[in-house]
Amino acid sequence: MSETTTRRLWVAYGPSGVVGKIQKDAEGYAVHMAGKDERLGVYPTMEIAKSALHWHLKPGSERPEFREH
Repeated sequence: MSETTTRRLWVAYGPSGVVGKIQKDAEGYAVHMAGKDERLGVYPTMEIAKSALHWHLKPGSERPEFREH
């Protein structure tokens, strides 16, 4: 018997393009910043993951738009 894992992906867009992504898997919501290999962390909810990604942008940056892919 095989086990299927569903993964979902949201890309975060700022005024100048992609700033990061959030990937949902069995662990939770993993946050990755654009251009970085390591993930910032894994969070229990999407809203916390969005806030974490926003917090890692330059001070004064607008909250990015998140689009599911």
